Amino acid sequence: MGLLATRRILLGLGGGIAAYKAPELVRRLRDAGAEVRVVMSAAAARFVSKLSLEVVSGFPVGDDLWSTDDARIVHTDLARDSDLVILAPATADLIGKIRHGLADDLLTTTVMAAKTPVLVCPAMNTEMLDNPLVQDNIAHLRSLARYTFLEPGVGLLACGITGPGRQPDPPEIIEAAAAVLADKDLRGLAAIVSAGPTREPIDPVRFIGNHSTGTMGFAIARALAARGATVTLVAGPVSLRTPVGVARRVDVETADEMLAALTELWPSTDFLAMTAAVADYRPAQRSQEKIKKTDASGDSAMPPTLALARTPDILKTLAARPDRSRVMLLGFAAETHDVIDYAKAKLVDKDLDAILANRVGVPESGFGPGDNIGTLVFRDGTFVEFARAPKELFADALVAALAPRLTHLARRSAHA
Repeated sequence: MGLLATRRILLGLGGGIAAYKAPELVRRLRDAGAEVRVVMSAAAARFVSKLSLEVVSGFPVGDDLWSTDDARIVHTDLARDSDLVILAPATADLIGKIRHGLADDLLTTTVMAAKTPVLVCPAMNTEMLDNPLVQDNIAHLRSLARYTFLEPGVGLLACGITGPGRQPDPPEIIEAAAAVLADKDLRGLAAIVSAGPTREPIDPVRFIGNHSTGTMGFAIARALAARGATVTLVAGPVSLRTPVGVARRVDVETADEMLAALTELWPSTDFLAMTAAVADYRPAQRSQEKIKKTDASGDSAMPPTLALARTPDILKTLAARPDRSRVMLLGFAAETHDVIDYAKAKLVDKDLDAILANRVGVPESGFGPGDNIGTLVFRDGTFVEFARAPKELFADALVAALAPRLTHLARRSAHA
């Protein structure tokens, strides 16, 4: 199971150097659960072999408009039989032909002959991407509901230039594909997701922290954005890329910084998912210099005594605001035992609308990039139990369970 489970994807390859990445993209799409068929232009065949794509996809590759191997009119059937067309790489030539309705090979006739949604992944030289004519073609296709564009990455290109134009990596394409296919029932919802740990400095080198990686919070941000919500991600110090579709990311380090960021964002927020693992304590005094293990004479120094002070209770602080009732608050309770009891107590103590109780310390579950398992408890006493699942799928299930209540907030915001 994956983000694209049971989906039928048609991958179209334009004639750019990034076509050499297609076998890996096909494999990752299949890992995400999709059935993948490939159509390639004649130019794409100069960068990647038809045979390699047939091996990784498990299906014949279409490359000839004039093929008579199949009695069907293949260019009308290929896209119509798919849930989504992904154009990767989408070259300037391919984008230009589609924009102007030109169809002179199997790939362009396939796109022209169907109404299937299309995810366009531009990949080309930076100067070519910046060309006003190319930008005009992209802008026109963006204005059509059928076409969704994934922004190209920035990096060292095959031409030796560093700049925008790199084809996004497979995880980004998969996230974008899942978003295109998702219901947009949360359009109009302004959501904040906090994610990751906080770090409370002891000195310029050391800090108090925890094992949170931010994986769950980032997955929830992605799932909310996929369903149409406008998502701001407030992230502690993590190494994760911003999920596709997230409108804004704010990076913070300490609990005080996270509270300040959330307070600033609060007035325009409908929903807050507080997944961040905020440190409970910080050093009462922060040393401005590195604490040494030896004294001035070089002898071992006595271990320092570290006095601690409480960090702000972010959820409780926000829940105490006079306009709290207009925002839905979701908390998280990561516990090692008596998980549900602790979660229910936390829900009441912090005046939350819902809380997700999940057990940590279980191998390959909880903190880190593995699976998650938990129970969503609402203020009214109803609850939803989630089976163990990879965090991306867990996030989708969680957002689906929240959606009936979140759509009400989205509609309220739309009419405000």
